[in-house]
Amino acid sequence: MSGHSKWSSIKHQKGVADARRGQLFTKLTRELIIAAREGGGNPDTNFRLRLAVQKARDNNMPQDNIERAIKRGTGELEGASLTEMILEGYGPGGTAILVNALTDNRNRTIQDVRNIFTRNNGSLGENGCVAWLFDSRGLVTVRTGNLDTDELELAAIDAGAEDVKVEGDLVEVYTTPEDLESVRAKLEENNLDIASAELSMVPKTLVPLEDKTAMQALKLMDKLEDIDEVQNVFSNADFPDSVLQEYQAQQA
Repeated sequence: MSGHSKWSSIKHQKGVADARRGQLFTKLTRELIIAAREGGGNPDTNFRLRLAVQKARDNNMPQDNIERAIKRGTGELEGASLTEMILEGYGPGGTAILVNALTDNRNRTIQDVRNIFTRNNGSLGENGCVAWLFDSRGLVTVRTGNLDTDELELAAIDAGAEDVKVEGDLVEVYTTPEDLESVRAKLEENNLDIASAELSMVPKTLVPLEDKTAMQALKLMDKLEDIDEVQNVFSNADFPDSVLQEYQAQQA
């Protein structure tokens, strides 16, 4: 597998979850609703809902909020009708960007995403223009703490990981989508500190960027993430370490 874009580790390291907890809960609620609507309200028989519930718990979402969102998805409680969308576009330096959104107003969300692309040296593309550059993978992110990363990597491989990458104080463990739950469970059995576990779109190859272009790409992706309806942003951009450090310092 080719390298990861480092975007997910950037988000963890700069503390987005804490800084934007209100927005985070909105995104988690939307995912719970759409998962329950599509596969039913029982996490035991609904893989997507199990992931959504686990992610909500990982981020300290109150159980009442979780149950309410599930009931909205199953129709037991009233709520806005959500549509799932994958929008594709090009960022600075010709990088490929995928935007996963859940919205109750498709046209508004498309326009919001288009505006962000246009104002940040990018362009919204047609369906299918860049999706072929990504593979669907399970991604478990583990906080290293005081653990030896070599031992952690071996533990991940023993748990069934396809690939393991060290990114600062995090270790990214890649799996097939089908093995995501079992790999997470085995890592937890080893008392490892799980930061997140989710399905991700991983680029097949990366596009190296120069400093100025890399900073533009980071700002574009961050602004896309700021849209309430946007759940995830994926890219094949490869950022120089110096730019990552500068960007993270700006977010501190």
